[in-house]
Amino acid sequence: MTVYNLKPAFQNLLRPLAGRLVQRGITPNAITLAALALSLLAAGAVALGGGAAWSLLALPIVLFVRMALNALDGIMAKEFGLTSRLGAYLNELGDWLSDTVLILALAFVPGVSLWSAALFALGAGLSEFAGVLGAAVGNGRRYDGPMGKSDRTLFLGVFALLSGPGILPAGWGDPLVTLAAALTPPTAWNRVRGGLR
Repeated sequence: MTVYNLKPAFQNLLRPLAGRLVQRGITPNAITLAALALSLLAAGAVALGGGAAWSLLALPIVLFVRMALNALDGIMAKEFGLTSRLGAYLNELGDWLSDTVLILALAFVPGVSLWSAALFALGAGLSEFAGVLGAAVGNGRRYDGPMGKSDRTLFLGVFALLSGPGILPAGWGDPLVTLAAALTPPTAWNRVRGGLR
């Protein structure tokens, strides 16, 4: 079970908006790039602010908007015949870069080490690479958990909500990020196993 299983219901809510965006000539690639830009800005705010409360409290909002943009570009591409090879690259590379900078920004939050954030970012990248390889071997893109993109988004949002106002007890930040990192190898394994079935 993963948060990704909730995606169809979320897409249903966004489908009317996707149609209006297409009517106005907005492309899926533009939405993908907007999601990337938003992630870079949010990560930069957390890093430059040294994990300031305002940057962390803004992060869940940014993550929700990014999740909506990620769903929108997929709906627009698949349901309105706007898929492209460039879009496929932008989608995967944009998601990877967004995840990487947002996770690495955790290293600027007091109580979180660069090592745990780096391990989490590395594991997330490995998981997504394993997911993409499912399509390469002919069994489709894999989204298995327990720490897929949607799960990481939820983790980052909750972590930021607890860290921003200081609700998270001192000393808990690093163990929690390390735990999230520890869930990425099983995620990669589940995706490899699923792709080999």
